[in-house]
Amino acid sequence: MACGKAFSTLFALAATAVVLLAAPARPVSGASAHLHFYMHDVLGDTAVQVVRGPRGMFGNTVVIDDVLTEGTASSTVVGRAQGQYICASVQSMELMVTMNVVLTSGPYAGSSVTVLGRDDTGAAVRELVVVGGTGQFRMARGYVLWKTVRPDLLELDVYVNP
Repeated sequence: MACGKAFSTLFALAATAVVLLAAPARPVSGASAHLHFYMHDVLGDTAVQVVRGPRGMFGNTVVIDDVLTEGTASSTVVGRAQGQYICASVQSMELMVTMNVVLTSGPYAGSSVTVLGRDDTGAAVRELVVVGGTGQFRMARGYVLWKTVRPDLLELDVYVNP
């Protein structure tokens, strides 16, 4: 009986070692990135309503391909915010946002961050979650704080662990 337990324990350890050795290597980094952008959300231009909800704003769906810049006006383009937002509340302007922040210049060019979350447009600052990414942000986690500068301009602070 003792021999059977010892064999089971050895087998479990060997199986664990095989799984750990077979897992793909991912660089471990404690470094965090803070990205700061302005998102130009121009309805009818880079933001297009594709679904009109049956009652008021509820259900309205807008697809975006918004420009991301370093500053508020006439500034360097650093990427695009591509995705959608849906008015998900019957009573107020609360949005469900899904988008990719695609970086086209700077040290993270070619990488992207995937953002998901609730945007209560009545709040001064909203928090959304980073659920992944590509390139230097593969499997990233973090959050985005954003605020409305004016109806067509959002300020984004992205905090991500690449």
